[in-house]
Amino acid sequence: MMLPSVLLLAAHQLVTPAAADSVPVLNVEPVCQGIAQQGGSSFHDTEITKEKQDCLQSEKEVHDELVKQWSSFPAADKSACIREATMGGDSSYTELLTCLEMARDVRNLPNESNRPDIGPPSVAGSRR
Repeated sequence: MMLPSVLLLAAHQLVTPAAADSVPVLNVEPVCQGIAQQGGSSFHDTEITKEKQDCLQSEKEVHDELVKQWSSFPAADKSACIREATMGGDSSYTELLTCLEMARDVRNLPNESNRPDIGPPSVAGSRR
């Protein structure tokens, strides 16, 4: 029956704007476990535990930074970046913050078509 799917989709759409009002809760444990295991020689390597703890600490610090900056990001960017950071894989606050910063930085780039020192691109071989 299609009705429950439609109701679920409608509920998700109602929740999404509210979700962008605060930093989402992400499960960063899997990404940190993966990062830690990349450098270890075995799953029982004691360095894996330290690497994982370092990663978790770093993710907590990035989360805290996100909390401080959250209100400065546009709602559309927050929604898009939350979807990207939680889509189909391990989530991280670092990925979320990077997405938000990149969206902000691109928006702040000067529009080259409005710069008199650049002008329109020339066509190769054209003569004036």
